[in-house]
Amino acid sequence: MNGELFMLEEIDVHSTVPVYTQIEKQVQFAIAAGRLRSEDRLPSVRELSERLGINPNTVAKAYRDLQLMGWVSARRNMGIFVTKNCEERCKEDCRRRVVEELFQVVSEAKAAGMDEKEIGGLAKKAYS
Repeated sequence: MNGELFMLEEIDVHSTVPVYTQIEKQVQFAIAAGRLRSEDRLPSVRELSERLGINPNTVAKAYRDLQLMGWVSARRNMGIFVTKNCEERCKEDCRRRVVEELFQVVSEAKAAGMDEKEIGGLAKKAYS
């Protein structure tokens, strides 16, 4: 898939999660899932900010953070590209973070008095 065609799946400007963090996660998950591949070009800051109706500085911050994490790299006068051969490392990083968050949620559910059957049922419903 060409990254130019990559569309962010869910950005909620009213969420408590900052928009730049949502962009970062969507790009990381797209790399981990193979929807964005090594050397794919991401939309320009201007293009993505216009598409999402957000400030270009928000997109620029997300792209800078993604560069610092090693998931994308900037090429002078060419744009932002998925870092070569980062897919497996990104997949493992995403998996690790999801597992940590899942364990946290299950721990909170248990503390709230939910049993294994109820938690399992909710997980199954959420996965559908």
